[in-house]
Amino acid sequence: MNDRYDAGYGSDQYELVGYDEYGQPVYRQIPAQQQQQQQQQTYGSYAGQGYGYDPYAGGGQQAAPPYDTGQQAAVYDTGQQPSVHDTGRQPPTPAYDPYGTGGHAVHDPYGQAAGSGRQPRVAEQTAHIPQQPGPVGEPVGSRQPGDERDYHTGQFAFAEEPDGDSEDVIDWLNFTENRTERREEAKRRARSRMIALVVVLALVAVGGVGYLWYAGKIPGLSSSGAKGGTTTSAAAQKRDVIVVHLHNTGGSGTSTVLLVDNTTTKQGSTVLLPNSLALTDDDGTTTTLAKSVDGDGSSGTRDQLDTVLGTNIEGTWRLDTPYLQNLVDLVGNIDIDTNADVPDPGTKKKGAEPLVNKGKDQTLGGKAAVAYATYRASGEAQNAQLERFGQVMQGVLRKMSSDASAATTTVQTLAQILDPSLTDKDLGAFLAKLADLAKSGDYKTALLPVQSDGTLSAQTSSSVVKDILGGTAKSPSAGSAVRVSVQNATGVKDNTEKARVVLVNGGYTFLEGGTASGTQTTSKVLYSDAADKENATEVAKTLGLGAKDVTKGTVGSGADVSVVLGLDYKPSSS
Repeated sequence: MNDRYDAGYGSDQYELVGYDEYGQPVYRQIPAQQQQQQQQQTYGSYAGQGYGYDPYAGGGQQAAPPYDTGQQAAVYDTGQQPSVHDTGRQPPTPAYDPYGTGGHAVHDPYGQAAGSGRQPRVAEQTAHIPQQPGPVGEPVGSRQPGDERDYHTGQFAFAEEPDGDSEDVIDWLNFTENRTERREEAKRRARSRMIALVVVLALVAVGGVGYLWYAGKIPGLSSSGAKGGTTTSAAAQKRDVIVVHLHNTGGSGTSTVLLVDNTTTKQGSTVLLPNSLALTDDDGTTTTLAKSVDGDGSSGTRDQLDTVLGTNIEGTWRLDTPYLQNLVDLVGNIDIDTNADVPDPGTKKKGAEPLVNKGKDQTLGGKAAVAYATYRASGEAQNAQLERFGQVMQGVLRKMSSDASAATTTVQTLAQILDPSLTDKDLGAFLAKLADLAKSGDYKTALLPVQSDGTLSAQTSSSVVKDILGGTAKSPSAGSAVRVSVQNATGVKDNTEKARVVLVNGGYTFLEGGTASGTQTTSKVLYSDAADKENATEVAKTLGLGAKDVTKGTVGSGADVSVVLGLDYKPSSS
């Protein structure tokens, strides 16, 4: 790049000294003396080679002098500029004549005489660049504060300074932006928490409804008639039933209860069966529950109970008092509310402390539990003792393990000889289910109401027989005898036995229906199912009654046909 700037063909020349803060080049005027020295140096370099020297000619030959056109000789820039110091003195003009004129006037290409001697000093103006050091060799300390090359802040008034108001505006914008972002973030967090809360509440509601539906506790959808609302009839509900006979080996007598697990309604029950309950033997004779247990044994009694109650008993558990004592000890004692002070059966001393004290939440060990379960005070009905046995059984179930294998281990530890139809595993699993119901409160104890003659009343027994045990008499199997329940309303006690003999001889199964509180004028033969109308007609003929006495009505529990003997019944004619 040419560092010189020719303003106008022979006029003042300028050289590049730097660049300003905007990137524009800055020039300064070259003094005339310096221009002449540079020209002499340039021409001297050519004179050293001889006038007319051809650098491209071979063999050192001299070229012919060029044709003089009168134009200015070209000046070549070597790219290096010597430092120029303005000392105020003009250096002497070199005596070297590049054109060989011998001191004669020489044409000055810049319009000045070559030998004019001292030239007048040309005023120059040196441009300085801010934050740029001065010329090479100039001491920094030699610059005075008044030197024109110094600069101050006021010399650069064109530079923009930051305005405090603009910073305040930026800060305010940042503040409002951050505040808006915080508000939006708070809204997003609030929405997220609300959505999470709604989801949790929905899951809890669905889970609660599902549990209530599974447990059968939703009114209108529950399958349990006792828990409000039912879609499954009592007869269609599935039940597991076993009969338990408690034999008092230290005294006499037996006590019988039914353990019921309603798997449809998830309800457990203990049904207390009075010993006076009237049953019918295989030969058609009337007996009581107590006599049947002693005489017919477990199998015969179970069948008779199925006939009377319309149940399906799956097994019999004979529980002698020593085994009951061991069972209570194995489960770790029981807690029940006792209703009487029970003396120690092994103590004959009067005034001795009772073995069992009357009161709430009494803890009983094995011996005390047996004493309470078999206790019957003087003058008390057998049902009072039966209710105490039911309390002990429910207390045992509350302490029994709800795990089937653990309950089975407890049963096996008793080392009982069970009925062949009931194994240790089956009994353990059954007791574990009842234990779970007893612990959760879904368990109750009910007494089967029996009339004074041992028969069942359709009105008083419906709450137990229908609701707990199914409520519908079991239909007889194919080829089995028709079951006939007879109630005596003639006022003559022997008429019941005479009617039994006639029916048994006719191939019917006799069921004791008891004695009516008063007499009736006409006899009735009742059937509830249209399929039993023909059987009812045949029963009427067997008893010597007419077809007009046959009508549809309520039939006693466990019977196919019910007969009410009136004053028109004539045993002699049967």
